[in-house]
Amino acid sequence: MRRIPSRLWLLCALYFVQGLPFGFQVTALPVYLRSRGVSLAALGFAGALSLPWMFKALWAPLVDRYGSERVGRRRSWILPMQAGLALACALAAFAAGRGSLPLLLGLIFVMNLFAATQDIAVDGFAVDLLRPEELGLGNTAQVVGYKLGMLTGGGLLVWASARIGWSGLFLAMAALCLAVFTVVLFVREPPPRESEEGPESPRLDWPALWARIKAAVTVPGTGWLLLFIGTYKLGETMSDVLYKPFLVDAGYTAGQIGLWVGTWGTAASLLGSTCGGILAARLPLLRAVALTGTLRLLPLAGRWLLTRAGVSDASVLGVTLTEEFFGGALTTVMFAFMMSRTDRRIGATHYTLLASVEVAGKAPAGPLAGVLADPKFGNLGYANMFLLGVVLSAAFLALLAPLRRHAPAPAAPQPAS
Repeated sequence: MRRIPSRLWLLCALYFVQGLPFGFQVTALPVYLRSRGVSLAALGFAGALSLPWMFKALWAPLVDRYGSERVGRRRSWILPMQAGLALACALAAFAAGRGSLPLLLGLIFVMNLFAATQDIAVDGFAVDLLRPEELGLGNTAQVVGYKLGMLTGGGLLVWASARIGWSGLFLAMAALCLAVFTVVLFVREPPPRESEEGPESPRLDWPALWARIKAAVTVPGTGWLLLFIGTYKLGETMSDVLYKPFLVDAGYTAGQIGLWVGTWGTAASLLGSTCGGILAARLPLLRAVALTGTLRLLPLAGRWLLTRAGVSDASVLGVTLTEEFFGGALTTVMFAFMMSRTDRRIGATHYTLLASVEVAGKAPAGPLAGVLADPKFGNLGYANMFLLGVVLSAAFLALLAPLRRHAPAPAAPQPAS
């Protein structure tokens, strides 16, 4: 059995840290707010706390342009971002202990800002090092690490909050961030591998950087590519935003939701992400997207069936685990596809641009779903919104046709190093 390279373990740990605050936000925060009587409409707008993930492309060129050669081009960004994330988590523990909701929400925004900026550098690190044949394994490390962080921040620690409290949850997150910071502190950043054009300068001047960006975004078919990336999670996210409040209103406790959705659900997503990495390595990437995107429709339709046939522990758990499994597989395959379309010479900026489009495509889903479902506004209810999520996810599959027409020519095989 082939040994997994140490750089992939490092990638996994870095993405783990980035998943901690987002895991709390998407899984635990809706439960936290709903249990305090926050309306569905207001709850939907809590997704604005993740805006740094949408707009990180604005400062991504700085990460490609600047960096210390002595510390490491990527480590010189990763280390301060991790330290800032740990500090924000520690301050959130204070805010949670004082019951200051505005301060806590502001600190969650700051956590996302630090994590999103670190993500730019880590994505650039991955693009620098991964060979085409490693995209499946590399993106499995990315997604699995990130979702382990989400499982911890939105599942295990929420489950443990019954004993350690919300302040203890944030202190535990701070300790985990410091642990990975210590690992990175003693890791030497390897140089990026050579491209087919020969050795590359680790740093581009501003005119060369902007020329690379312009070339990357004017390739024929770029519009279809951005639409494809921006819509693949739209329907699923509209359904996800309402799923936890639906379970709260159905009578399930925060502990049950944290265990089933945040812990067991994320474990199913991890398994799905691993299977998605295998598919990405063995199938053409667009074919793998088509397969996983089609299978994802089944559990999304299952959520609608819960509203019609009623809930039971078995049905909720079955729908939850199945949706997380196929959603995880699709995410890994899509990220591998995105990385295959990235210009490695501006890896941090180009991949961040694609990732920002992915986040921007999901951003309207939360506010829109909350307003449409809320009895005081759209009054569509949970059933109609879950059905709308199925329809939008099915419509996304139609974009596979133009993507195939604009697929780039396969790269020439490279000699073994």
